[in-house]
Amino acid sequence: MRSSRNAAMFISLMAVSGFTVLVKGAIGMHPMHHFLFLSLLALALLTSRWKVRLPGLTGNMSVNVPFLFLAIVQLSLFEAAVIAFASTLVQSLPQRGKPLKVVQVLFNASTVTTAAGFAYLVLRNPASRPGSNGSLPLALAAGTFFLVNTLPVATIIALTEGAKFIRTWSSILHLSFPYYVAGTGITSLITGKGGHIGWALPLATLPVMLGIYRSYRIYFGEAALAGSTGPNAPFTAVEKSRAVGAS
Repeated sequence: MRSSRNAAMFISLMAVSGFTVLVKGAIGMHPMHHFLFLSLLALALLTSRWKVRLPGLTGNMSVNVPFLFLAIVQLSLFEAAVIAFASTLVQSLPQRGKPLKVVQVLFNASTVTTAAGFAYLVLRNPASRPGSNGSLPLALAAGTFFLVNTLPVATIIALTEGAKFIRTWSSILHLSFPYYVAGTGITSLITGKGGHIGWALPLATLPVMLGIYRSYRIYFGEAALAGSTGPNAPFTAVEKSRAVGAS
Protein backbone atom coordinates (compact mmCIF):
# COMPACT_ATOMS: atom_id res chain seq x y z
CA MET A 1 0.00 0.00 0.00
CA ARG A 2 2.78 2.40 0.93
CA SER A 3 4.65 1.75 -2.32
CA SER A 4 1.45 2.37 -4.31
CA ARG A 5 0.93 5.68 -2.53
CA ASN A 6 4.55 6.68 -3.14
CA ALA A 7 4.26 5.70 -6.79
CA ALA A 8 1.12 7.79 -7.19
CA MET A 9 2.87 10.75 -5.60
CA PHE A 10 5.87 10.34 -7.88
CA ILE A 11 3.71 10.10 -11.00
CA SER A 12 1.90 13.26 -9.89
CA LEU A 13 5.26 14.97 -9.38
CA MET A 14 6.36 14.09 -12.90
CA ALA A 15 3.03 15.29 -14.32
CA VAL A 16 3.41 18.63 -12.52
CA SER A 17 7.01 18.87 -13.73
CA GLY A 18 6.04 18.31 -17.36
CA PHE A 19 3.18 20.81 -17.10
CA THR A 20 5.56 23.35 -15.54
CA VAL A 21 7.94 23.03 -18.49
CA LEU A 22 5.08 23.70 -20.92
CA VAL A 23 3.85 26.70 -18.92
CA LYS A 24 7.35 28.14 -18.53
CA GLY A 25 7.91 27.77 -22.23
CA ALA A 26 4.59 29.42 -23.07
CA ILE A 27 5.24 32.38 -20.76
CA GLY A 28 8.68 33.09 -22.19
CA MET A 29 7.81 32.12 -25.73
CA HIS A 30 9.64 33.68 -28.66
CA PRO A 31 8.11 34.01 -32.16
CA MET A 32 7.52 30.53 -33.50
CA HIS A 33 9.70 28.95 -36.17
CA HIS A 34 6.58 27.80 -38.01
CA PHE A 35 8.00 25.69 -40.85
CA LEU A 36 10.84 24.13 -38.86
CA PHE A 37 8.51 23.48 -35.92
CA LEU A 38 5.94 21.76 -38.13
CA SER A 39 8.65 19.78 -39.92
CA LEU A 40 10.21 18.50 -36.69
CA LEU A 41 6.81 17.82 -35.16
CA ALA A 42 5.74 15.73 -38.16
CA LEU A 43 9.03 13.80 -38.20
CA ALA A 44 8.96 13.19 -34.44
CA LEU A 45 5.37 11.95 -34.63
CA LEU A 46 6.18 9.68 -37.57
CA THR A 47 9.29 8.12 -36.06
CA SER A 48 7.68 7.78 -32.64
CA ARG A 49 5.66 4.95 -34.18
CA TRP A 50 8.81 3.28 -35.53
CA LYS A 51 9.03 1.16 -32.44
CA VAL A 52 11.36 -1.74 -31.78
CA ARG A 53 10.16 -4.57 -29.57
CA LEU A 54 12.96 -5.62 -27.27
CA PRO A 55 13.74 -9.34 -26.86
CA GLY A 56 11.59 -11.03 -24.26
CA LEU A 57 9.98 -7.73 -23.22
CA THR A 58 6.50 -6.29 -23.38
CA GLY A 59 7.69 -2.75 -24.12
CA ASN A 60 9.51 -1.03 -26.93
CA MET A 61 11.55 2.01 -27.90
CA SER A 62 11.19 4.40 -30.84
CA VAL A 63 13.75 6.21 -32.98
CA ASN A 64 12.56 9.80 -32.65
CA VAL A 65 15.37 11.02 -30.36
CA PRO A 66 17.35 12.99 -33.01
CA PHE A 67 14.26 15.04 -33.84
CA LEU A 68 13.70 15.79 -30.17
CA PHE A 69 17.34 16.89 -29.90
CA LEU A 70 17.00 19.06 -33.03
CA ALA A 71 13.93 20.70 -31.50
CA ILE A 72 15.83 21.41 -28.29
CA VAL A 73 18.75 22.94 -30.22
CA GLN A 74 16.84 24.91 -32.85
CA LEU A 75 13.49 25.91 -31.36
CA SER A 76 12.08 27.69 -28.33
CA LEU A 77 11.45 25.89 -25.06
CA PHE A 78 7.71 25.81 -25.69
CA GLU A 79 8.09 24.38 -29.20
CA ALA A 80 10.55 21.74 -28.03
CA ALA A 81 8.29 20.81 -25.11
CA VAL A 82 5.23 20.50 -27.37
CA ILE A 83 7.13 18.21 -29.76
CA ALA A 84 8.42 16.09 -26.85
CA PHE A 85 4.96 15.80 -25.29
CA ALA A 86 3.08 15.12 -28.53
CA SER A 87 5.52 12.56 -29.94
CA THR A 88 5.71 10.66 -26.65
CA LEU A 89 1.93 10.70 -26.42
CA VAL A 90 1.70 9.14 -29.87
CA GLN A 91 4.46 6.66 -29.06
CA SER A 92 2.62 5.54 -25.92
CA LEU A 93 -0.71 4.93 -27.61
CA PRO A 94 -1.50 1.20 -27.70
CA GLN A 95 -2.11 -0.80 -30.81
CA ARG A 96 -5.68 -1.25 -31.98
CA GLY A 97 -7.67 -3.49 -29.69
CA LYS A 98 -5.50 -2.91 -26.62
CA PRO A 99 -6.69 -0.78 -23.68
CA LEU A 100 -5.37 2.73 -23.18
CA LYS A 101 -3.49 3.11 -19.91
CA VAL A 102 -3.98 6.79 -19.16
CA VAL A 103 -1.65 6.97 -16.16
CA GLN A 104 1.12 5.25 -18.10
CA VAL A 105 0.72 7.62 -21.06
CA LEU A 106 0.69 10.63 -18.73
CA PHE A 107 3.86 9.47 -17.00
CA ASN A 108 5.64 8.82 -20.29
CA ALA A 109 4.76 12.17 -21.84
CA SER A 110 5.48 14.14 -18.68
CA THR A 111 8.86 12.49 -18.18
CA VAL A 112 10.08 13.16 -21.72
CA THR A 113 8.75 16.73 -21.62
CA THR A 114 10.62 17.31 -18.36
CA ALA A 115 13.77 15.83 -19.87
CA ALA A 116 13.46 18.14 -22.87
CA GLY A 117 13.04 21.14 -20.57
CA PHE A 118 16.14 20.35 -18.52
CA ALA A 119 18.18 19.64 -21.65
CA TYR A 120 17.07 22.98 -23.14
CA LEU A 121 18.21 24.88 -20.04
CA VAL A 122 21.56 23.07 -19.90
CA LEU A 123 22.21 23.73 -23.58
CA ARG A 124 21.69 27.47 -23.14
CA ASN A 125 23.50 27.82 -19.84
CA PRO A 126 26.61 29.99 -20.34
CA ALA A 127 28.54 27.69 -17.99
CA SER A 128 28.22 24.86 -20.54
CA ARG A 129 29.80 26.94 -23.33
CA PRO A 130 33.51 27.24 -22.61
CA GLY A 131 35.43 28.77 -25.53
CA SER A 132 33.96 28.14 -28.96
CA ASN A 133 33.42 24.40 -28.74
CA GLY A 134 29.81 23.83 -29.73
CA SER A 135 29.90 20.06 -29.26
CA LEU A 136 30.26 20.12 -25.47
CA PRO A 137 26.96 21.95 -24.75
CA LEU A 138 25.09 19.50 -26.98
CA ALA A 139 26.75 16.51 -25.28
CA LEU A 140 25.86 17.91 -21.85
CA ALA A 141 22.28 18.56 -22.95
CA ALA A 142 21.94 15.06 -24.40
CA GLY A 143 23.35 13.54 -21.22
CA THR A 144 20.90 15.57 -19.18
CA PHE A 145 18.02 14.42 -21.36
CA PHE A 146 19.09 10.81 -20.95
CA LEU A 147 19.37 11.02 -17.16
CA VAL A 148 16.13 12.94 -16.62
CA ASN A 149 14.32 10.54 -18.95
CA THR A 150 15.62 7.27 -17.53
CA LEU A 151 16.09 7.88 -13.80
CA PRO A 152 12.35 8.46 -13.18
CA VAL A 153 11.60 5.23 -15.06
CA ALA A 154 13.93 3.25 -12.79
CA THR A 155 12.38 5.01 -9.80
CA ILE A 156 8.80 4.14 -10.68
CA ILE A 157 9.79 0.51 -11.23
CA ALA A 158 11.43 0.41 -7.82
CA LEU A 159 8.31 1.90 -6.24
CA THR A 160 5.73 -0.28 -7.99
CA GLU A 161 7.53 -3.57 -8.55
CA GLY A 162 10.13 -3.70 -5.79
CA ALA A 163 12.91 -3.99 -8.36
CA LYS A 164 16.45 -2.91 -7.56
CA PHE A 165 16.88 0.70 -8.66
CA ILE A 166 20.54 0.46 -9.67
CA ARG A 167 20.10 -2.83 -11.50
CA THR A 168 17.10 -1.54 -13.41
CA TRP A 169 18.74 1.71 -14.38
CA SER A 170 21.96 -0.01 -15.46
CA SER A 171 19.88 -2.24 -17.73
CA ILE A 172 18.21 0.78 -19.29
CA LEU A 173 21.67 2.30 -19.74
CA HIS A 174 22.90 -0.89 -21.40
CA LEU A 175 20.08 -0.78 -23.96
CA SER A 176 19.57 2.91 -24.59
CA PHE A 177 22.85 4.76 -24.21
CA PRO A 178 24.41 3.79 -27.58
CA TYR A 179 21.31 5.06 -29.37
CA TYR A 180 21.43 8.36 -27.49
CA VAL A 181 25.07 8.74 -28.53
CA ALA A 182 24.06 8.14 -32.15
CA GLY A 183 21.21 10.64 -31.82
CA THR A 184 23.62 13.24 -30.44
CA GLY A 185 26.02 12.65 -33.32
CA ILE A 186 23.29 13.01 -35.93
CA THR A 187 22.11 16.24 -34.32
CA SER A 188 25.65 17.61 -34.22
CA LEU A 189 26.19 16.86 -37.91
CA ILE A 190 22.95 18.56 -38.94
CA THR A 191 23.38 21.68 -36.83
CA GLY A 192 27.07 22.10 -37.75
CA LYS A 193 28.48 25.20 -36.06
CA GLY A 194 25.19 26.11 -34.44
CA GLY A 195 23.53 28.02 -37.27
CA HIS A 196 19.80 27.90 -37.90
CA ILE A 197 18.83 24.97 -40.14
CA GLY A 198 16.16 24.99 -42.81
CA TRP A 199 12.85 23.23 -42.35
CA ALA A 200 13.65 20.63 -45.04
CA LEU A 201 17.09 19.57 -43.74
CA PRO A 202 15.76 17.21 -41.05
CA LEU A 203 14.04 15.25 -43.83
CA ALA A 204 17.50 14.10 -44.92
CA THR A 205 17.82 12.13 -41.68
CA LEU A 206 14.80 9.95 -42.41
CA PRO A 207 16.77 7.35 -44.44
CA VAL A 208 19.35 7.22 -41.62
CA MET A 209 16.67 6.74 -38.99
CA LEU A 210 14.97 4.10 -41.12
CA GLY A 211 18.27 2.26 -41.38
CA ILE A 212 18.79 2.42 -37.60
CA TYR A 213 15.20 1.26 -37.06
CA ARG A 214 15.63 -1.75 -39.35
CA SER A 215 19.01 -2.60 -37.78
CA TYR A 216 17.53 -2.54 -34.29
CA ARG A 217 14.62 -4.72 -35.39
CA ILE A 218 16.93 -7.28 -36.94
CA TYR A 219 19.33 -7.28 -33.98
CA PHE A 220 16.68 -7.53 -31.29
CA GLY A 221 14.71 -10.03 -33.34
CA GLU A 222 17.74 -12.31 -33.46
CA ALA A 223 18.37 -11.73 -29.77
CA ALA A 224 14.80 -12.73 -28.97
CA LEU A 225 15.22 -15.97 -30.90
CA ALA A 226 18.50 -16.69 -29.14
CA GLY A 227 16.96 -16.12 -25.71
CA SER A 228 18.00 -13.78 -22.93
CA THR A 229 21.18 -15.46 -21.73
CA GLY A 230 24.76 -14.35 -21.87
CA PRO A 231 25.23 -10.80 -23.16
CA ASN A 232 21.46 -10.30 -23.46
CA ALA A 233 20.68 -11.17 -19.85
CA PRO A 234 20.48 -7.52 -18.69
CA PHE A 235 17.61 -6.95 -21.13
CA THR A 236 15.19 -8.80 -18.87
CA ALA A 237 15.42 -6.15 -16.17
CA VAL A 238 14.15 -3.48 -18.57
CA GLU A 239 10.79 -5.09 -19.26
CA LYS A 240 8.80 -3.02 -16.84
CA SER A 241 10.78 0.13 -17.61
CA ARG A 242 9.72 0.04 -21.23
CA ALA A 243 6.15 -0.59 -20.15
CA VAL A 244 6.02 2.65 -18.17
CA GLY A 245 7.88 5.08 -20.30
CA ALA A 246 11.53 5.03 -21.32
CA SER A 247 11.53 6.31 -24.82
